[in-house]
Amino acid sequence: MLAVYKKEIRQAFTSIFGYMFLAFLLALIGFYVYQINLKQEYANFAYPLNSVTIFFLLLVPMLTMRTLSEEKKQKTDQLVFTAPVSITRIILGKYLALASILLIAMAVISIYPPILSKYGAVNMKIAYSNIVAFFLLGCAYFAIGMFLSSLTESQIVAAILTFIVILVTLLADTLKDRIPSDHVISFLVIWVLILLLAIIVFFMMKSVIVATAVFAVCGAANAIAYFAVDKALFDGLLTKMLGWISLISRFENFRYGLFDSAAYVYYLSISSLFVFLTIQAIKKRRWS
Repeated sequence: MLAVYKKEIRQAFTSIFGYMFLAFLLALIGFYVYQINLKQEYANFAYPLNSVTIFFLLLVPMLTMRTLSEEKKQKTDQLVFTAPVSITRIILGKYLALASILLIAMAVISIYPPILSKYGAVNMKIAYSNIVAFFLLGCAYFAIGMFLSSLTESQIVAAILTFIVILVTLLADTLKDRIPSDHVISFLVIWVLILLLAIIVFFMMKSVIVATAVFAVCGAANAIAYFAVDKALFDGLLTKMLGWISLISRFENFRYGLFDSAAYVYYLSISSLFVFLTIQAIKKRRWS
């Protein structure tokens, strides 16, 4: 795992992507710190970090699009499959390398709160809890991007998919207050999600039979719950689902000076889930 980790770190900084990621992220945070904390004299360090979260749309695909899709395209993934190292260790090495690049940026911005304290009262506990939450949010997005990169051999497709998924998670909290959540809409949206799940299973398993079976079983369960059990179960379900996938809403709690340990657990759970899915996707390719 350590060899993979070192290779990924070295590859990130022998290309321009690692430097671009750090440069853009630090420049954006520095800009918002100046505009919000210094110029407007707000002591809350969460405001500039919250303003930067939208730029994960561009920054995360920049790093994750090549993580696994490039190896698949160049057929160097065969070396991964035949390496005397478990797939789990290889994926963890790649993921920890991505997290370490973000950690470098977090180490830099960790000096901002003491500097800002020279100009006014800064709550250090809140400031650093925000930095940790921002780091975990970024790690969750990295895990999602790495999983999507494992599904395709095209870096462009991986980047677009990551962009779309992050956009949905950013807009989920806004959408849930603006879209109808009656049982009919929820029922239809679940059908769309079942179709997407079947497509993902197909890319992971490369089996039309398995993907069709997943679609049929999940679709049947959805239809039975709607027509045979109780339609009222679907009332407000879409709103709840959007709340579940809204990563940014958890971070916004820190903006109001609240320490939300549940947000930490949520981000770690999302990261663990998508790293696990990535491992399973690669394992399936290895045995096929």
